[in-house]
Amino acid sequence: MTTVDPNFTESADREARRARLFTRINAADKWFQVLGLSWITPAIKALAGDNPRAQMKELWRLLAVPLLAIAGFLVLWGTLAPQVQTSLGAVPGPAAVWEEAVNLHADALAKSEKREKFEAMVAQRNEKLIAAGKSDEVKEVAYTGAPSFYEQIWTSIKTVFFGFFIGTVIAIPLGIMAGLSPTANAALNPLIQIFKPVSPLAWLPIVTMVVSAVYVTNDGFFAKSFLISAITVTLCSIWPTIINTALGVASIDKDLINVSKVLKMGTWTKITKLVLPSALPLIFTGLRLSLGVGWMVLIAAEMLAQNPGLGKFVWDEFQNGSSSSLAKIMVAVFTIGIIGFLLDRVMYALQSLFTFSNQR
Repeated sequence: MTTVDPNFTESADREARRARLFTRINAADKWFQVLGLSWITPAIKALAGDNPRAQMKELWRLLAVPLLAIAGFLVLWGTLAPQVQTSLGAVPGPAAVWEEAVNLHADALAKSEKREKFEAMVAQRNEKLIAAGKSDEVKEVAYTGAPSFYEQIWTSIKTVFFGFFIGTVIAIPLGIMAGLSPTANAALNPLIQIFKPVSPLAWLPIVTMVVSAVYVTNDGFFAKSFLISAITVTLCSIWPTIINTALGVASIDKDLINVSKVLKMGTWTKITKLVLPSALPLIFTGLRLSLGVGWMVLIAAEMLAQNPGLGKFVWDEFQNGSSSSLAKIMVAVFTIGIIGFLLDRVMYALQSLFTFSNQR
């Protein structure tokens, strides 16, 4: 009779549990990368006993080095900022900018409370009129107070996504057409090369005049300033998606194209079943680039179109010229950068969900 070594069985079970643990860690690592938290993986692996020395080196590279770089930047900023004098005083350091960020948060809460009180008063007035049988005098009164910092952030995000959505709807079909047809590519290429470098400041006057001439109503669903900013975003951000979509479609394996011909696939079936799945990695690369360009363009567009977003906030503070204006502008700069990073993470997450390639 053969006896089973209990130590061997226990060791095998332990190794199996360890393998399952690292399988879960590796699966979670993809989402840590999406969130910009890839340093968590080596930290967990080190705690689990997977070559702690190598994992600590990786943790140093992914976490400690960026934190030291940020700390160095803050020290350099705090040291040099007071030495630069402007017409509004010295350039604010990190502490002054943080203080102004706290003030903007408090101001946003106060404005939100003020708005809620106003809306409650309007609702109470209308209820009294209805109770008195004067329903014909009931009316909604719009709140006309200044928007808070958070409301301006939300306006900018809505504007960039609206412009990005319009651009995507136009760009992907054009890119597919250019990738499948050499004739279409020859027709689109000169237009892309001409209009791709055009600055949003050049587009803005044209868009303003066209929207003012076409969108003549004052009671429309969208404000004119919103449309002007969104269309400017579309015109400046559409090109990376067109180029990358065309490149992705043109790069499809020719054997797959031949198979589609043998199977006598229709055009729509070929695009949906073959072209799009194969080209998705490059399409998403174009979308990420377009969204980044659109967010960058939006700030300049809002400044001139006076759409009540972050761009207008920066412009108003510049025109205001108060002692706290520079600090507020710097708060807006960091806000713009952080939101830009988060938008890219959103697109990266969508790319990870819908593509099966490591190409980013």
